[in-house]
Amino acid sequence: MTITQQIITISLCVLGTMLTRYLPFLIFSPNRPTPKYIQYLGKALPGAVFGMLVVYCLKDVSLISGSHGLPELIAIASVIALHCWKRQMLLSIAGGTVCYMLLVQFIF
Repeated sequence: MTITQQIITISLCVLGTMLTRYLPFLIFSPNRPTPKYIQYLGKALPGAVFGMLVVYCLKDVSLISGSHGLPELIAIASVIALHCWKRQMLLSIAGGTVCYMLLVQFIF
């Protein structure tokens, strides 16, 4: 990449980030209530995103070869256990990821 292309790329990334951060404040003024469909999306999308992430992560797991999906199953169980115990999403995700990586690197 030339220096001009790098500057253009960085500028577009900054513009895109700023646009996505500031646009909701410009569209939805604090004087009016937030539309119902936006409130619905705020409640429905996080679960949908995590559901899609689980499907994506487990799509290539083979139950008939290799480790038979045991590291994935153990990591999923650890995520569920951590989330039920602490109710902190970041801890659950990080704990499940660390558990899976340790299982794959050292046990399976």
